[in-house]
Amino acid sequence: MGSSGAVLLGGAHGSLALARSLGAQKVPVAYITNDSPLPGWSRCVGTTIRWPGTRDDNALAFLLEAAQTHQLQGWLLVPASDPEVRLVSENLAALSSIYRIVLPGWDALQWACDKPLLYKRAADLGLAIPKTYDIAPSLDQADIPELTFPVVLKPHMGGGNSRIAKAKVVRADDAASFLSAYRDAAGQIGGENVVVQELIPGGGESQFSYAALWSEGKPVAEFTVRRTRQFPVDFGYTSTFVEVVDEPRAVIAARALLASIGHSGLVEVEFKHDSRDGTLKLLDVNPRPWSWFGLCASAGVDLGGMLWETANGRASSASAPRLGTAWMYLARDAISSMRLMLRGGLGLMAYLRSFASVRSWAAFAWNDPLPGLIDLPLTAWRVLTKRLLKKIISRR
Repeated sequence: MGSSGAVLLGGAHGSLALARSLGAQKVPVAYITNDSPLPGWSRCVGTTIRWPGTRDDNALAFLLEAAQTHQLQGWLLVPASDPEVRLVSENLAALSSIYRIVLPGWDALQWACDKPLLYKRAADLGLAIPKTYDIAPSLDQADIPELTFPVVLKPHMGGGNSRIAKAKVVRADDAASFLSAYRDAAGQIGGENVVVQELIPGGGESQFSYAALWSEGKPVAEFTVRRTRQFPVDFGYTSTFVEVVDEPRAVIAARALLASIGHSGLVEVEFKHDSRDGTLKLLDVNPRPWSWFGLCASAGVDLGGMLWETANGRASSASAPRLGTAWMYLARDAISSMRLMLRGGLGLMAYLRSFASVRSWAAFAWNDPLPGLIDLPLTAWRVLTKRLLKKIISRR
């Protein structure tokens, strides 16, 4: 049996933050990835292991064999990206024979991860959700239902390599653009996997999240934030400026949902305030480390450290979060803020004042500087190779 540690499976900035949280407790960390190398540059990660990813037919076998090859038996396995969450949850019995895992099985977790099931469960619990339309998978012009535009199209689950999965949200402002967007999305992931909803007005300032660690259907620690700025500014692929706030409505709704599935593990539940009726509407659930996970420790609620304690059967005591504490993804927040300024939605002094509350950065840390130094050139390289070059090749 190898010495006890943690295995982070996939992810990027959230995995980096979790590795730092575990490293502060002297926990050995291994990182398994087929995508971003960023967390592997942290001094808190001892081993980086490349693997073929969740789509490979031998993905499960790889994880089982990796425990033997790298002496990871008995280590805590934390899936840190959507496809990895599903793989681990669906194969919980097999993986739990070698690793320690704090996560429900797929029969329960699918009610949080699969959006149609999520919205059904929310409706059954009386939770507010955006208006969601029932669309025929094979849609033609005559089948377009009565939609109130604008609407958004989303994949039914996170993760994947399709364009809509990477974009997360596609907007349509009229019937023609909707039909085109729907057919394109259906061609990528199948019409039955496309969710169509009303667009709730507002940007990042209207978005809130509930962040927590749960164990056996009960919260161990929890707090709420406002995802004040995001990139892109209209439909955030990622948050860029997040600050701790008190939003009790998010706590009440998230507790009801997570208790209904008996949740265990890390979780972020996303909401958006609808100014039209004053409600907070459920958008998404992420049962894994999220991009702004580094804010947890800075806000005084170290969910990563508490996850380790929980996995080892030790009780954790949660402190009250420090309201106003903020996290920033500097490079992308600068771009988002500039766009907001050009629209008149953000003043220069307000942007500069926001730095005063930042206690955590997406990649940089004074005691672990290397990831922060390589994050910008790494992002630029990934954009060049994975997006721009693919567009050029596809056009040719």
